[in-house]
Amino acid sequence: MDAEESVTDLVHAAVSGDESAWAALVERYSPLLMSVLRRFRMSNDDVGDVAQTVWLRLIENLDSLREPRALPSWIITTAKNESLRVLKVGARTRPFSSTYEGDPPLPADEPAVDLDLLLAERRIALLEAFAELGDRDRELLTLLVTDPPVAYVEISRRLGMSIGSIGPTRARILEKLRHCPSIAAFEVDHAVSTTRR
Repeated sequence: MDAEESVTDLVHAAVSGDESAWAALVERYSPLLMSVLRRFRMSNDDVGDVAQTVWLRLIENLDSLREPRALPSWIITTAKNESLRVLKVGARTRPFSSTYEGDPPLPADEPAVDLDLLLAERRIALLEAFAELGDRDRELLTLLVTDPPVAYVEISRRLGMSIGSIGPTRARILEKLRHCPSIAAFEVDHAVSTTRR
């Protein structure tokens, strides 16, 4: 059974009330969820709250997922939306003191702030696109960017593919990533915001 089928099976089993299937989904996708939440630089309490909210939303919507294999994209999108909601509420409710002696707030047009936001958005777009790839494609890319590098001989052994097909397969996967909606949307948004400056 390949990993994509197992995700579908786990979702169907969890919908039927199988607690071990639910636990397997949480275990499998918690690293993905946490990688998205860390990008928003929230407090540990807020990260914990948002993570719980994402799992709660998944419980509420698990039986209405049209495509269980798209669960990673659903988790990324929900985590992003919940994080933005928490940050927005926090910004409105943060107390202000006129006697605050720390660094003054950065101006809204501060380049470093824009750059940090742009990098965070790019990481999220890449995570969304990465989640849309098949498990084998994700595994190959992960092995290719591992530090220290994994030798092609080892990649060939682990994935059962010839050494000569690793480079061309990587090129095809990267081309797929470039055409994923999240990457395409990010590139369009970035181009529009750059031309408005």
